[in-house]
Amino acid sequence: MLCAPPQTLRPSPRPRQLSPAPPRCSNSNDAQPSPSPSSASAAAGGIRRLVLAPEGRAKLDPRPDRDFYAFPRLVTHVDDAFIASLTDLYRERLRPGWDVLDLMSSWVSHLPPEVTFRRVVGHGLNAQELARNPRLDTFFVKDLNREQELALEAGSFDAVLCTVSVQYLQYPEKVFAEIFRVLKPGGVCIVSFSNRMFYEKAIGAWREGTAYSRVQLVTQYFQCVEGFTQPEVVRKLPSAAGSSPLDAVMRLFGMAGSDPFYAVISYRNFKPM
Repeated sequence: MLCAPPQTLRPSPRPRQLSPAPPRCSNSNDAQPSPSPSSASAAAGGIRRLVLAPEGRAKLDPRPDRDFYAFPRLVTHVDDAFIASLTDLYRERLRPGWDVLDLMSSWVSHLPPEVTFRRVVGHGLNAQELARNPRLDTFFVKDLNREQELALEAGSFDAVLCTVSVQYLQYPEKVFAEIFRVLKPGGVCIVSFSNRMFYEKAIGAWREGTAYSRVQLVTQYFQCVEGFTQPEVVRKLPSAAGSSPLDAVMRLFGMAGSDPFYAVISYRNFKPM
């Protein structure tokens, strides 16, 4: 995967790392079992069905993700056009004074600079990256492929964001159930992604998929949890200009054109007017 060079960081107050909290009851262990679907008449927030087969959850690199991300990567993983589209979407969907959870975050959150939120809580796998993020008030480190439960209060966030990271979740059904739990009624979840990835750490269903199937996959992640609204899909694709074989090869290696932008959006219980 090709990434942009590191950008210059502005001096800013360091976010505070949250102290580890006692885990919520869980049957998670290192040999993580597949999540169990709830009954068809599950209460809101229950898992209605499984989306991924065992082979769809597999990664080429089986090492713990926390080891893979042990060294900080202070780079952006998508281009400026993608980032601008994402910031515009946040500007449209998020409101000042909200409580925001930036799930699977890094050293930058792409939030609109002019919007002030009540608090922004970050989550990721590298404390050094999260500590450099100027938009985070607090953060915590957790490997969601080892344990999906979040030590956060139910109904405590107006928005949950996940940027160019959903392709690494091996147990998305349980993670999206947790997203539902921590959202307030009417709260929004925005999952954005492109065609870039750490190939060896992406799950099989993502690696072997197409742009269309990946959008459908994230849509199903929302639909498998009882209570999410019908997902909305936002797409912004590069123009068809420059369609020669050389242009196609250059785009394949991230050397021409812009990154395609995809976002799947859903709300807990209802979409506010």
